[in-house]
Amino acid sequence: MQTDLTLGIDIGGTNIAFGLVNQEGEIVFEGNLSTAEVRNPSLLPELIEEQTQNYTFREIGIGAPSSNTFSGMIENAPNLRWGVNIPIVEYFENYFKVPTKLTNDANAAAVGEKLFGAAKDFSEFVVITLGTGLGAGIFINNEIFNGKFGTAGEFGHVMVDKDGRPCGCGRKGCLETYCSATGMLRSIDLLTSPHKANSPLVELENPNPLDIFNAAQQGDQFAEYIIDFTAEKLGYWLANFACFSNPEAFILFGGIAKNGEYFRQKVDHYTQANLLNLYQGKVQVLSSELHHRNAAILGAAAYAKY
Repeated sequence: MQTDLTLGIDIGGTNIAFGLVNQEGEIVFEGNLSTAEVRNPSLLPELIEEQTQNYTFREIGIGAPSSNTFSGMIENAPNLRWGVNIPIVEYFENYFKVPTKLTNDANAAAVGEKLFGAAKDFSEFVVITLGTGLGAGIFINNEIFNGKFGTAGEFGHVMVDKDGRPCGCGRKGCLETYCSATGMLRSIDLLTSPHKANSPLVELENPNPLDIFNAAQQGDQFAEYIIDFTAEKLGYWLANFACFSNPEAFILFGGIAKNGEYFRQKVDHYTQANLLNLYQGKVQVLSSELHHRNAAILGAAAYAKY
């Protein structure tokens, strides 16, 4: 039995992925749970142990939205609906009796990208996670930036339209209501286009973002419009982000970004078009190199040792 393993956990709005990672960055076991089925987060350690009981691990790293790395709490994450302050580190340390560290889920992905993916050669970069919500893992001078209170990187809650789409955080017009998996699905209903009436997307009962990309590949002009709308809004705000962060690269990670060059090229086009002249040609927009692996699990595990 391996004794050098670390349990990495990625808590998302839709799924909870977890795995045992060895010293070489290999995931030797991987499992998942539906977030909606975890009604009581205090039971999460027990649910994970049911799938990992044949393994022993030294420490635990957890990536979660709206997390405070200093307090060990998930603080009012709008996509989790578990309550205001969830002492997730306390739950795991009390149950497993091993050291546990918490970070933002985007920070976990950024650490994974730094150690094993597209950011190996960068010291200043931002990983943009595009899942149920939208997050940002920010590296400055080869260090994760946590902010004063441990909750930096909530880029998805930058308000881009004060009278815009309602957000789960209680405000309106947050970026993630447009540029996330759920944001794209809302666009099916909320965007207007001359091609909408003829699009098969409007007939689907439970569409997902892959349906939008597949429809676009088949020539659906409304699907193409949704993708272009999403990429334009994201690129515009990445260009604004560059004004105060001056990164070497933005790295797109998560479900939407998995659709490859088609989406990345669009986001890159709109980012470059809106960049301040000072930054022209100096900021790359890249896709994660870890979509065939689970960067969030790798990153959470790496953060446990960080």
